[in-house]
Amino acid sequence: MTEFAAAAPPALPVSTAFTIPGMVVERDLGVAFGLVVRSMGFARSVGAGFKALRQGEVTQYTQLLEESRRHAIDRMVENARSMGANAVIAVRFDSSEIGQQLAEIVAYGTAVVVRPA
Repeated sequence: MTEFAAAAPPALPVSTAFTIPGMVVERDLGVAFGLVVRSMGFARSVGAGFKALRQGEVTQYTQLLEESRRHAIDRMVENARSMGANAVIAVRFDSSEIGQQLAEIVAYGTAVVVRPA
């Protein structure tokens, strides 16, 4: 018996610029966003706390924020697709803390319909 992986949906162009090279924006569908709130968890927080006592990068936090940023982008792309977009332009990120244990990451941009120029 052979197992087949589910086909991944086609890539959706995402850009921080206001255009995508070689494409023309036909329609602006509005803001697409993806929000993630993450906690590091007790064990990782303790390890990061000890590491923060020394100078240098706290890799536990870096890894958490990188994973959260990717997750926020994935959610933004899902939101854009549900709006009928085939690209997202003008992408930005925002982050904040909620209390001392939670980090909020938001990815947002303009959901658009594009076509080749």
